[in-house]
Amino acid sequence: MNAVALALPGRLARGNTLPILVVSACFLAFWYAAAIWMNAGLIAGRSSGLDAISFAKAAWSLDRPLLPAPHQILWELKTSLFDARLGTPRNLFTHIGVTLSSTLVGFAIGVTLGILLAIGVDRSRALDKSLTPWLVASQTIPILAIAPIVVTALGSVGLKGLIPKAIISAYLCFFPVAIGMAKGLASPDSAQRDLMRTYAAGARTTLTKLQLPASLPFLFASLKVAAAAAFVGAIVAELPTGAQSGLGARLLAGSYYGNTMQIWAALIAAALTASLLVGAVTLIERLALGPKGARR
Repeated sequence: MNAVALALPGRLARGNTLPILVVSACFLAFWYAAAIWMNAGLIAGRSSGLDAISFAKAAWSLDRPLLPAPHQILWELKTSLFDARLGTPRNLFTHIGVTLSSTLVGFAIGVTLGILLAIGVDRSRALDKSLTPWLVASQTIPILAIAPIVVTALGSVGLKGLIPKAIISAYLCFFPVAIGMAKGLASPDSAQRDLMRTYAAGARTTLTKLQLPASLPFLFASLKVAAAAAFVGAIVAELPTGAQSGLGARLLAGSYYGNTMQIWAALIAAALTASLLVGAVTLIERLALGPKGARR
């Protein structure tokens, strides 16, 4: 037992665990120090007679701090996720579910559109030359500028709720899918294409038997980016709609009432949810391509 305990620090140092722990500890120390500095003005009037430790504790225990301490955010997360009744506006799972539903619909639309555009660009050189510049230009428009326009325009024709948010999610996620898929379809070299021609394979057979399998690693790499982008798009789309539920609405309510702990809890919940989405895509990639990702 003693030998194992003595060997443990060496194993940690050789692996990734120790560097991660050191970086995390430094980050937390910086955060706690920043919380003292930013919240000092809120307790300046009542800080007379406080020693350094008491001053720090006061800065880390304010009801509405400028920068909450990490333990305050964790407590807010615990309260919002597990203490509040599911289905009520105070429960974060309710807001995550609303945002996630529009994310998944927008992701499906964006991925389908991106794959179809990539195939069209690969099949037609004229389409490539005419459409690609517009695809690139579309991504230069700030999403904060286009989201209110889309929501207002669709609302005027009776499309409200999930559909406008899904379209904005699709707008953000179709571009990386289209670019990645197009690169994947073009990845087979000339020798592989010549081999297909010797088999008298037509364009459709070449696409299904050669190009699509070769494009899968590129596609899954793009899907990871697209999943996170779709989630961000759904959150942004909730801001101009005046929605009562969703992580965007939660962030907006926190900013209205100056509840920074609610804002940070929603941000952490959004980051964790986006990570789960990317992790789900990674799991599907491993199941589809094998543990090595079908690297060529």
